[in-house]
Amino acid sequence: MRKATRKQWRNFGIVTVLYLLFLVWVSSWWGLFVVPFIFDAYISKLVPWNFWRTSKNKTVRSVMSWIDAIVFALVAVYFVNIYFFQNYQIPSSSLEKSLLVGDFLFVSKMSYGPRVPNTPLSMPLAQHTLPVFNCKSYIDFPQWGYKRAPGFGKVQHNDIVVFNFPAGDTVAINYQQSDFYTICYDAAKRTCPSVNMDSLTREQQRAAYDIYYAEGRKLVMANPTEFGKIVVRPVDRRENYVKRCVGLPGDTLKIVNGQVYINSVPSKNPENLQFNYFVQTTGAYIPDDVFRDLDISLDDQTLLPNEWNDELKGLGFTKTDGQGKLSPVYHLPLTKKAYQALLSNKKLIAKIVMEPEDYTGQLYPLNLYTKWDRNNYGPIWIPKKGATVKLTVDNLPIYERPIRAYEGNKLEVKGGKIYINGKQTNSYTFKMDYYWMMGDNRHNSADSRYWGFVPEDHIVGKPILVWLSLDKDRNWFSGKIRWNRLFKFVDNIK
Repeated sequence: MRKATRKQWRNFGIVTVLYLLFLVWVSSWWGLFVVPFIFDAYISKLVPWNFWRTSKNKTVRSVMSWIDAIVFALVAVYFVNIYFFQNYQIPSSSLEKSLLVGDFLFVSKMSYGPRVPNTPLSMPLAQHTLPVFNCKSYIDFPQWGYKRAPGFGKVQHNDIVVFNFPAGDTVAINYQQSDFYTICYDAAKRTCPSVNMDSLTREQQRAAYDIYYAEGRKLVMANPTEFGKIVVRPVDRRENYVKRCVGLPGDTLKIVNGQVYINSVPSKNPENLQFNYFVQTTGAYIPDDVFRDLDISLDDQTLLPNEWNDELKGLGFTKTDGQGKLSPVYHLPLTKKAYQALLSNKKLIAKIVMEPEDYTGQLYPLNLYTKWDRNNYGPIWIPKKGATVKLTVDNLPIYERPIRAYEGNKLEVKGGKIYINGKQTNSYTFKMDYYWMMGDNRHNSADSRYWGFVPEDHIVGKPILVWLSLDKDRNWFSGKIRWNRLFKFVDNIK
């Protein structure tokens, strides 16, 4: 071993101490195998790490310098993305108008503590699929269990949170934005006869839902042309979602006429909360400048065709033109401010009606018959780590997925009795905390009302800053950049 200089020893000591402190922080001693390589790079230099620098071949030096820079950048991005922060773009309108489609967010992993990755061997900046190659961006082995390093705090009420989509464990490639379980239930409707659930006992209802899911799954698996390949993804490779946390572990949540109640107390509504409405004009079409003033995007400007006339008349829309045709009716998401602005415009607007609950769709849990809808939901208790819930046939569907899918237990119901890991029981103690996430665009948000709880091991981080915001409805010369949103702190968006 060559004799090292004092400077080399000093640099080795600083780097090693920092690296060991990092290992203590993340509580991962697997990283100790890297220390000998650090020692060699600074002190012993037995491995010729920079052999290419002394090559007489100019091409070799040029190519290897690029490879060296790329590898260093990928490793740096890998660790920064996992343990410190990442960039996230708002892809859908579920949080409008608090966060807008086209907002680019700085997401802090430190706010709630970064997770040690489940799949450590993965390509940086690719969530689950490599672009161009269209293959997995990660290697399944090794798989590490859930562990989270200490952070600055915990999730609080009304925090906007980035998390992995809980129902994204099983994915039909051709329908990646829909959860697999809803796809199976929808598919079952094609083959299974409809059943009057009101006439069945809870046990019979559960049996009927089991048949629906089993038959639907068979249909999906047997039709790869329609549904695509069925893949299973680890927690950290599931799609990233962003929603507002409205319910914390141990809370009891209920929604009454669109108002969220937490432990029987009304929750503070976001300032830009939205609901869907049908809006009929007095005869003219709504001008573009009105839509722009109301900040309603082109994607949200839906003018209903004549085929909707019968349904619209049933909702009380009677305004007609001189030929007996209904005046134009739009389907629009509106904030309270936008609703009042339209309602006060008597020359343009004839009638506004909130979208009825017939548009709710299937709610969580999919295998429990309730009369809940998206505006009237619950009550539902949110599981808390260490808390024990009494299990019954009535509430089992609510907690079945956390017990089975998120906490890895074998759950069976036989003869009206509940068995967990082969033992009969009437209770369960949760191993993790769970959260209830909802979008501010309440009628255009696929959230916990549709797929249930978010386990703590799915929490990714907290958006801190909107560092860029692009309006896809405008070009670069007509306001594409939303200058008023640049470098806006997310906590200041209410």
